[in-house]
Amino acid sequence: MKNRVSFVKYLNLFVLSVFFVVLSGTAGVADDEPIQIEADKMTAVEDSQSVIFSGNVDAQQGDVRIRSDKMTIFYIKTEKGSKKKTKNAQQVKKIVCKGNVEVTSEEWLGTSDTMNYFAKKNLVQLIGNAKAYKGQNMVQGERIDYHLDTGQSEVFGAKTLSKGDQPAKKKSGRVNMTILEE
Repeated sequence: MKNRVSFVKYLNLFVLSVFFVVLSGTAGVADDEPIQIEADKMTAVEDSQSVIFSGNVDAQQGDVRIRSDKMTIFYIKTEKGSKKKTKNAQQVKKIVCKGNVEVTSEEWLGTSDTMNYFAKKNLVQLIGNAKAYKGQNMVQGERIDYHLDTGQSEVFGAKTLSKGDQPAKKKSGRVNMTILEE
């Protein structure tokens, strides 16, 4: 049991440090800055190779902060005999944040219902009422994709559905942007 507890502590520290190094790479946060994470509950699920933080999740490194109701980090175990030389035995595969997602840095704020991070694609997605603010400027859509390696952003509007001759009851599925001169 004691070995299980120390494994979970080690795993959580590793996963969180990789997560913030990846996301903070574009925000200019130093890798050696301390990582602080708070949640009401943490569960490590070895079978699905995941760590789940739930209840008022608040994670921060430097000026990058992620808040949500739930954060699940999926990892890949590297084989002990692997030729890859890494300090740790796991790599982040995917991170999913759900419920009241808010990602902030010094000059930027992003909000959505869900945030996905895909390590292999180096892609962050804000999904569901996704909004991004920089100063007083704002862009809004159903989904915002941000490619960390290229800095390219794509914003997608929602698809509006209709029943027969009835128009869609949902608001415009188009992308909205507000630009204010400073």
